[in-house]
Amino acid sequence: MKLVERFGLAALHRLDPERAHDLSIRALSAGLVPLPGQPVTSERLRTRLAGLELANPIGLAAGYDKNGKAVAPLMRAGFGFIELGAATPRPQPGNPRPRLFRLTPNGAIINRFGFNNDGAQVIAARLAGRPRGIPVGLNIGANKDSADRAADFAAVVDVAGASADFLTVNVSSPNTERLRDLQGADALTALLRGVVEARDRLPSHRPVFLKIAPDLSDAEIGDIAKVASDCRVDGIIATNTTLSREGLAGPHAGQAGGLSGRPLFERSTIVLAKLYRATDATVPIIGVGGVSSVDDAWEKIRAGASAVQIYSALIYQGFSLVGRIARGLDERLRETGTTLDGLCGTGAADWAQR
Repeated sequence: MKLVERFGLAALHRLDPERAHDLSIRALSAGLVPLPGQPVTSERLRTRLAGLELANPIGLAAGYDKNGKAVAPLMRAGFGFIELGAATPRPQPGNPRPRLFRLTPNGAIINRFGFNNDGAQVIAARLAGRPRGIPVGLNIGANKDSADRAADFAAVVDVAGASADFLTVNVSSPNTERLRDLQGADALTALLRGVVEARDRLPSHRPVFLKIAPDLSDAEIGDIAKVASDCRVDGIIATNTTLSREGLAGPHAGQAGGLSGRPLFERSTIVLAKLYRATDATVPIIGVGGVSSVDDAWEKIRAGASAVQIYSALIYQGFSLVGRIARGLDERLRETGTTLDGLCGTGAADWAQR
């Protein structure tokens, strides 16, 4: 970590977490954050994910740049792909503040934002104006007060789908009441069919991913695997934040919302591995949840991930973490004489049995 990044993170951590988050977006947009410009890449790191060509398998998870205000600089931060949003059909303010909490000793955060965003139309315009470069996806959600939440997902695709390189159906956020009910087999089938139909109306193909929760039973994982296959989903993102508070301590440990960061790593990786086995490795999986080092990324891939995403760790380690993980993966692949495809799923059986 460079000295300027260290001082910047220290200054941000002296502020309210949401104010610090907003300032980091402004600093990126103003060109005040040192960025590598190009992703770390090599023949070992280059990979293909649901038709998307990635320079490396390290992505930015949704939630950091909800509104696409810093899409151009984020494309220069070293990621192989990035995901923005979540976007809903209409703008909404989200839940009351405070709604973001650092759990520094745990390397974690709790958020209960509630899909605060500028709305699909505004976000689509920002995405459409981005420079060419790495794949940029859009996480899509439903308005809190919608009478038909399933229809909201297709509505976002109609408005913003053509502006993104991939689309992620987010039915797993814990911060919109009863949203996770849409993960049930029947409801999820109807929702995904609507999204896929809307996607198929776009001028060109866009992969559709499904983002799932970590708080699922084995039976629910099996149902999701079947639905994803039946509905022609192009990939699954495992996982979103958790409602669990196991092992946490400190003044914010009991805050309501979704927990992300280091405490989520084991549970999300177990779900990933079970999903990999439930789909018979036929659906690409993006592993997210607690990735903060090259070791974590390596284990996600061993558990069955074709690529990984990070977010919470950036709050504590900065954007230089992206390059460190990519270079570390490249070196380890070289040392072991393997490939990303060859590594993927080799530890799934072990992880699934934990």
